[in-house]
Amino acid sequence: MNTERMKELGKKRSVIRELFEYGNKRKAEIGAENVFDFSIGNPSVPAPAEFTEKLCRMLSEENPLSLHGYTSAPGDLKARNAIATDLNERFGTAFGAEHLYLTCGAAASLTVSLSALVGKGEEVILFAPFFPEYTVFIETAGGKAVTVPCEWPDFQINFEKLEAALSEKTAAVIINSPNNPSGAVFSEESIVKLSKILRAAEEKFKRKIYLISDEPYRELIYDKKDYPFVTKYYKDSVVCYSWSKSLSLPGERIGYILVSPENEDWREVYAGICGAGRALGFVCAPSLFQHMIPECIKMTSDISVYKKNRDILYDSLTEMGFEAVYPEGAFYLFLKSPEPDANAFCEKAKKYELLIVPSNDFGMTGFVRISYCVLQKQIERSLPSFKKLAEEYFK
Repeated sequence: MNTERMKELGKKRSVIRELFEYGNKRKAEIGAENVFDFSIGNPSVPAPAEFTEKLCRMLSEENPLSLHGYTSAPGDLKARNAIATDLNERFGTAFGAEHLYLTCGAAASLTVSLSALVGKGEEVILFAPFFPEYTVFIETAGGKAVTVPCEWPDFQINFEKLEAALSEKTAAVIINSPNNPSGAVFSEESIVKLSKILRAAEEKFKRKIYLISDEPYRELIYDKKDYPFVTKYYKDSVVCYSWSKSLSLPGERIGYILVSPENEDWREVYAGICGAGRALGFVCAPSLFQHMIPECIKMTSDISVYKKNRDILYDSLTEMGFEAVYPEGAFYLFLKSPEPDANAFCEKAKKYELLIVPSNDFGMTGFVRISYCVLQKQIERSLPSFKKLAEEYFK
């Protein structure tokens, strides 16, 4: 029964949240400075000062009724126009406000999209590693998650296994690039090949297969790497976005769904998005931050801080003997466990007050996630503990 499933979800937190709560308990016991908490992806860089200034000015100058009242269900027209204009300037696309639906963050974007595009018993392909809540969202929509592992060490798509996983039941494929938890960025070559395979599968199975691109880390790409925007490669695509990471606004819950106009049935898809939003109760994204979108559309937080953290952590841990995926984006380091059981490795790390997340819930075994969206001094202070942990394995 669905009610029993909801009770089960409510009683058992995700492994990330469990570790986060454990960290809070340890900090209360021995002091926050003595716990090296790398569990959760909570941005450590503040929103830009200009953003805060504009928000304060808007609150003091605008009519409160217009700021805090309902917008139209798909979102404020001015905000949607601003998003479309920005995307068109950056990626050479031709979007309009009519292709955008504003949401309560990326989680709502995904749940709405899956509810609109996936029928009962249909399958959604995930590339492992993936954000653990994907499976919850898919199953709640009535679908079934099918896992395809990525390649070690660059964590690009394993196309042979993808082709084997595609079937007449495949309704959608989710990609997340830059990836949580690996930090990998899918190359243009990978996106081109993925698009070709999905087009062939659509022809073979005589059905639509939607590509859902989950992009909350899109602005967090380092080393001047280009970003292949999926609508330019695959027409049956939907983009889910959030300002949680790029502007350090995770608690404000503001994002959007973009339906590609290249899809000849985009109006029907968009209608399904609107209907799913209505059915799930997402009838109006937070209005204050909808009104902020035109003011902050060009802004990002100072992501150079994360790049510095990445460089310190990756270089230090690999010098100690650990192996890791080189993170080109996001703010996670995906470390290969030096023993087969990643849970045992994480428990051993707790002896040194190192809180890192085992990979099992991310769809694969043998790795751990380290969130480096923390203060640089925490990373520097944690290195002696990592060194002690390394010495247990690499004597």
